[in-house]
Amino acid sequence: MADHRDTGLTLDPKFDANGLLTAIVTDRASGELLMVAHMNAEALEATRATRDAHFWSRSRGRLWKKGESSNNVLRVVEMRIDCDQDAIWLICDPAGPACHTGARSCFYRRIEGDGLAPVA
Repeated sequence: MADHRDTGLTLDPKFDANGLLTAIVTDRASGELLMVAHMNAEALEATRATRDAHFWSRSRGRLWKKGESSNNVLRVVEMRIDCDQDAIWLICDPAGPACHTGARSCFYRRIEGDGLAPVA
């Protein structure tokens, strides 16, 4: 039987054991997948309040606003949550490359055989 998370209209995020949700980010105009990151409750609230994407950095152990040092912010146009509320989809207008490497998307390589190849 489905619970309120599955069918209801109340936001009730299901954070994992580390207090995180998976966050998928796409470009509003192109639909392109830009990045996958993680959000804790604080990042989710900051994103909802400001409409600028905030995430929890597992490597830095702190909240970070995407673009805080590069100015490549992700302006959130729409937020969706999946059926069991453990993943968030941010539909954004990016102000520059989404990847820290300077690539437009973090998914700029394709797996071919045992190696990688750039996506054209």
